[in-house]
Order: sequence, then C-alpha cells, then structure tokens
Amino acid sequence: MAWHGTLDLDYRVSLSGGSPRCIVADRHDGPLRVLAALYPEGPAVCQSVIVHPPGGVAGGDTLTMNLTLAEGSHAMITTPGATRFYRSAGEPALQSVQARVAGGARLEWLPLETLVYSAALAESRSVFALAPGAEMIGRELVALGLPASGLAFERGHFSQHLELPGVWLERGRIDASDRRLLDSPLGLAGRRVLATQWFACGQALEPARRSALLDAARAASPDDHLGVVHGSTSPHEQVVVLRALADRVEPATELLNRVWARWRELAWGLQADAPRVWRT
Repeated sequence: MAWHGTLDLDYRVSLSGGSPRCIVADRHDGPLRVLAALYPEGPAVCQSVIVHPPGGVAGGDTLTMNLTLAEGSHAMITTPGATRFYRSAGEPALQSVQARVAGGARLEWLPLETLVYSAALAESRSVFALAPGAEMIGRELVALGLPASGLAFERGHFSQHLELPGVWLERGRIDASDRRLLDSPLGLAGRRVLATQWFACGQALEPARRSALLDAARAASPDDHLGVVHGSTSPHEQVVVLRALADRVEPATELLNRVWARWRELAWGLQADAPRVWRT
C-alpha cells in the first residue's frame, strides 16, 4: 500500500500577550505531521520538528509539504532522523517541498540526511519562492546506499530538484549504473555522500555581505576532514552555495552545521541553537 501524505504549515506573527511570537498552524492528511513546535530561542523563532511515522518512503509513496511564512515570521524546520528512500518494486517515490516566504520572513530548512537505498527509484523536489526582503538558509544532504554499513548503491536512481524561482535551479539524476559519474574524478570520485547548503535572499545581496558569507563557507572545515571535499560559489547575486562530497554522513553534517552557525551569526546576528532533536 502506497502512502500519500500532505502537510501544510502556515507561520505568522502574533502580537497577543505582549512580545511578538511566531506561531504555526498545521494541517495534515496522511502520515506526515508536526511532532512538536518548540521555542528554545524565545517566542520569535518557531522550531518545527516534522515526522513521517511509517519511517521511510517506498515505491509509490508521495509526500508533500507546503510551507507559508507571513511577513516577519521566522521558522526553523527539521526532522528527528534520516529520510529513507527504500527499494522499489517498480513505482517511483516522491518527496516534494513548496515554500512561499514573505518579505521580512526567515526560513531555516534543515532536515537531517536523506538515505537512498539500493534499488530505490526516488525523487526529491524542493522549490523556495522568496519575496523581496525574505531570507533563508537551506540544506540537502544525500547518502547513496548506506556508506557506514558498507551497503552499496548498486541499482535504481535518485533525482534531485532544487529551485529558487527565477534565481537558481539545479536538477540532477544519479543512476546506480552510471559508474563514470559515481567513480570518475570528474564525478563523485567514489564518494557517496553529497551535500548542498545555501543562503538566499529575495533581492540582491550587498557585495560585502555576499563576500562575508562566501568567506565563512570557504574557511570552514570539519575536524575529521578526511574524505570531505567542499567549495563555495555564488551563482547569482541572491544566493551563496556550499557544496561538499564525503565518504560518510557525519563529517559532512559537521561541515554544514559549522557553516550554518557562521551564516546565522553574520547574516542575522543570531547564535546557533542547534535543535535538541539532533542530539537524541
């Protein structure tokens, strides 16, 4: 039986009770929901933890998340564990995220890693529409197969679509049979963990701010840097992108977290308050 889940999250600022508070209204259909809405940083930042109780995405499953952030809201959205695309008997599996972020709002899209099992037929599609004045930090981290367990990605494919409409579009398809892409020095060079993290605005970044974000990403390095290669670019005046390849998930995650913390401080004057669910 295929699962079809939809989750709508609507963030806005409430002024009742004195100080502004970011609140969220959620509506779900199927096995996709909010585990908790937390405020470890105070009322201005709403931290949402998203869960999929079946535990993985199999052939024929479709999971859709629709995010709406009103003016002045600040949402941090994460997951308590990895997203797992299981092997398929023939039907594709899709996870889709559509976000609309109003001016003056901030979105932090910080899911934990996506694991693509051998024989999966998987697609991840994420579109983030930022109005002028909106800003976001987002990430996608993908492991092909189970590198830590020595289970190779031998069959199937994974497609990824990342888009900031009119600003940045990346779409790629990795087929397990494409050994040239997977193993060539011009491809993944045998690494099976791919990471992308970006800082984006609804308008052009000021040159000095853009340079500072780039410099921060280029200066970061995980303690266990073996097996990790990374670089940062700014393909458009509204976005800065960090990319990394690694042999294991953990050092890639550490790199992303270090850059996230530095970007948060540089761009928003906020200290990094990593979600507790990452440590459980």
